[in-house]
Formats: sequence, structure tokens, C-alpha cells
Amino acid sequence: MEARLRYTLAAPEARKALFQLQEYVNNCGLEMSLLNLVSLRASQINGCAFCLDMHTKDARAEGESEQRLYLLSAWREAPFYSERERAALEWTEAVTLVANDHIPDEVYERVRPHFTDEELVNLTMAINAINSWNRLNVAFRTPAGSYRPRQAASH
Repeated sequence: MEARLRYTLAAPEARKALFQLQEYVNNCGLEMSLLNLVSLRASQINGCAFCLDMHTKDARAEGESEQRLYLLSAWREAPFYSERERAALEWTEAVTLVANDHIPDEVYERVRPHFTDEELVNLTMAINAINSWNRLNVAFRTPAGSYRPRQAASH
């Protein structure tokens, strides 16, 4: 597949603005493992090959298990995710698919106990960020496969 347009070259300031949002998300205090799962799930829904490639590689570099990566699209039926992760994944699906159901109160009520007010806003910002990246990459057909993972943080 060839890119339709290299948006990073066509509008570098737009890319810079989205990178600033991403930098905020990456440093907002949410667990990187949770952010990776959220990014992967939204990217699955949106069919973004570039982001799936990137966030799968980053998750592996951070120590994520293959089993959890393989079963992410079936997270409801898989026993490998914590209650907090399940809440984040449900919120990710609802926010990503906001046009379908406008995020029902029942979803909010299930998610709410797992996050502070600030965390829920930050989680929503993370979902907004990945959806923005997905839409750019899908719209302009950014080719997947060349991304090199970031290095896992020192422990």
C-alpha cells in the first residue's frame, strides 16, 4: 500500500500539535500498559494498521504478554485483563464509537469507580489522541511495518 499523502510533511505544525497532546497523555500518570491497550483497542476498531503495528511493538517492548495482545479484540471473554483495564477498554470502545450510542449512562457508571476524575479525563484524552492519529493514518494510508519500538523505561 502506498500513502495517499504524507501528512507529516504537508502540515508539520498539525503533527506538532498532535504530538503535544500525545506528550501530555504519555506523562499524565496513567499506566503505560493501560495506554497501550487503549491505543491498540481503538486502532483495532478504526482499522489503523500503522497504529496497530506501532502500539503492538511498544507494548511488547514494555513487557506486555503475547496472550493479552492476541486476545485484546475479545477482551470481554478473556480472563487476562484487570477490572481497571476492562473499564478502560469499555470506555475506549464507547468514546471511539461515540456516534453509535453517545456513551450510555450505564457505561459511564461501570467505568467511573475505576478512575479518579482526573484519570477519567486523561483516559478520554488518550482515546481522543489515538483516534486522531488513527484518522490521519487511515485517511492518508500511512504504510505499516517500519516503526521501531521505543525502549522500555528503566525499572
